[in-house]
Amino acid sequence: MSNTKSGKTVTVEQIYSPARRPADQRATLVGLGLNKMHRTATLEDTPSVRGMIAKVQHLVRIVDEA
Repeated sequence: MSNTKSGKTVTVEQIYSPARRPADQRATLVGLGLNKMHRTATLEDTPSVRGMIAKVQHLVRIVDEA
């Protein structure tokens, strides 16, 4: 990730279980690098990542925006 255009990142943490959620929400969590409780992932801050976070906003929280 060192060759990103903006250099901005966002760190998200999974705070709720994807149990009893639609398959597309589970797949979105996996796409974000989250599939277990309290796991964190630092991702490049892009519109596509922000869209993924918005789709599962009820299951994750933003820890840090740098």
